[in-house]
Amino acid sequence: MKNGINYLLLVLAAVSLCIACSSKDEGSPADNFDVRFDLPTLINAAKGGEYTFTVPEGGGNSPLTTDSFILESETGISYVCSIVKTSSRSFTVRLAAECETGYYKVFIKRDTRKKSYGRTYLKIVEDIGFTPDEGTTVYGVVSSAGSGVPNVVVSDGAEVTVTDERGIYQLKSAKKWGYVFISVPSGYEVPSDGVLPKFHDDLKGGRDVVERVDFSLVKINQDAYKIFMLGDMHLANRTSDSRQFSEFTSDLTAYMGRHSGERMYAITLGDMTWDLYWYSNKFYFPEYLSAINAQVKGLQIFHTMGNHDNDYKTTSDFDAATTYVNYIAPTYYSFNIGKVHYVVLDDIDCSNYDGTDSRDYDKRLSTEQLNWLAKDLAYVDKATPLVITTHAQIFYPSGVSGFKIDHDVANTTSLFNILDGYKVHFVTGHTHMIFNVTPDAPIVGGRGFHEHNSGSVCASWWWSGHLTPGVHISIDGTPGGYAVWDVSGTDFKWTYKSTGWPEDYQFRSYDLNNVHFSMADVPLMPSSVPASVKNAYLQYVDAYPANSRNEVLINIWNWSSDWTLKVTTETGSELTPTQVEAYDPLHIAALSVKRFNNDKLTSTPSFITKKFTHFFKVKAPDADTDLVITVTDEFGNTWTENMQRPKAFSTDAYKRQ
Repeated sequence: MKNGINYLLLVLAAVSLCIACSSKDEGSPADNFDVRFDLPTLINAAKGGEYTFTVPEGGGNSPLTTDSFILESETGISYVCSIVKTSSRSFTVRLAAECETGYYKVFIKRDTRKKSYGRTYLKIVEDIGFTPDEGTTVYGVVSSAGSGVPNVVVSDGAEVTVTDERGIYQLKSAKKWGYVFISVPSGYEVPSDGVLPKFHDDLKGGRDVVERVDFSLVKINQDAYKIFMLGDMHLANRTSDSRQFSEFTSDLTAYMGRHSGERMYAITLGDMTWDLYWYSNKFYFPEYLSAINAQVKGLQIFHTMGNHDNDYKTTSDFDAATTYVNYIAPTYYSFNIGKVHYVVLDDIDCSNYDGTDSRDYDKRLSTEQLNWLAKDLAYVDKATPLVITTHAQIFYPSGVSGFKIDHDVANTTSLFNILDGYKVHFVTGHTHMIFNVTPDAPIVGGRGFHEHNSGSVCASWWWSGHLTPGVHISIDGTPGGYAVWDVSGTDFKWTYKSTGWPEDYQFRSYDLNNVHFSMADVPLMPSSVPASVKNAYLQYVDAYPANSRNEVLINIWNWSSDWTLKVTTETGSELTPTQVEAYDPLHIAALSVKRFNNDKLTSTPSFITKKFTHFFKVKAPDADTDLVITVTDEFGNTWTENMQRPKAFSTDAYKRQ
């Protein structure tokens, strides 16, 4: 009996011990081994190469060589890397040969236990046998066909340097913007991500982390090429913009097909998107890129930032640009094509943003941009022509014969001082109109400056083509479209291509005997609208009353002071045209009338017809006299209309077929 009791006690003790052991094991963490080290946010390493991790003194422990170092990709694939060497202060890992550039979760596994250490970005780089100088935070090599390319300008948006004879650069970067970019050198192209040229790359490490960023170039012939200037697009998933945008991309594609033997590029002039609809319509840069990448092939498009490409829910200029930078490109940068130096600048200062849709911005360049520009141009000979794109215009018409600075004056003076001695073509958007400032304009002050306010893809924010399909025109009557520049060496020629129209469509004429507007055109306008609203419509009535004065109005949208206009009668008599400010009648009929003819109208509609300067009037001898209208640009291109009068006026008569 005593022996039985003792046996029972032994069994109970053993069971208790097992239970205790089981409880302890179940309650113990699976990663209960002591390995602690510093995991950097960025790892630069050769493919299948080695990387050494630091173990902090007094606060860490190296793993064992029998442990496994595991990298798990964002797709869930695990790569086992060997731990080849350890010490009290560091350990060295040999990367699995299959590892590619990208983000990875990091684990160490010991027997059945696995411990997580966070996330890092692994960048696979080629060993160049180079150790960066003390203080360098960003370095790399710019190469083409396996060889380094010297004298390539590289920048982080603040510091500017050039590659050495081996194609290696170094920057002591504070990494404010979180990127590094090259000024693509003449005679080379960078690879593309869809339409986006990859001349820049994100920085992954912290401010004090030394990281490597390489760039690859392809050598090409750029003696002659075309470059498209693409003004405001304002894609927002509204006013049938998707349909109309596809008409633009089809037109552009067809144009490229007709000139397929030529090299081509493009630059946007800002406002690819529409900030107010980022949130309400969930349409911003990803959707824009999806649309243009699906519809435009074989074309690198450099981008300029517009006011509507800033995030209005932010409270600083830097934060307002962050989304654009993340999806599109740096807000300012430079590149070279052939013998021309191109500079893209951001002249929308959002420092006054308050997180609401008030969007209080200034048309000016930041001090850091001006400082960067001076550094960039230090590598550009004064004999090299500059093409500088900004979203907002530098100048603006002041009547039919002059211009004014339409930019922060002191800021613009600083810009002009930096550009002194260069021949500069400013190419701008923003107005949704067209005007040209030539170097002989008094406002230019004798400098070799030319501004091309270049028109817009969306015309009247897509409204006219939405309300009156087939009439896609801007508030000054300019058809929606894009500029085409032909560049040969340092010589430029430019023209405007209207979407859906032949290339020779360069002006439009109206027989004003048949153009008139009245309150009868807007019967739905409530009688209770404020006087200011009614007066906004009456300006068109007053401009075009019923009359028989035999006047003809000519809208030459890409007019400059270097162009000529000749008008003769059917008998050869020459008439004298007079430049005037005028409202485009077709835009009034296609858009303004339809927006004012609204029984729910309480305020003046947006995007209505605006008086502008590229109009001319002539007085014919009578109502039946036919006219020959001849327009000649600065390059000797001539366009002629044999105007049969009387000429009917209606939206159908002027509709794009």
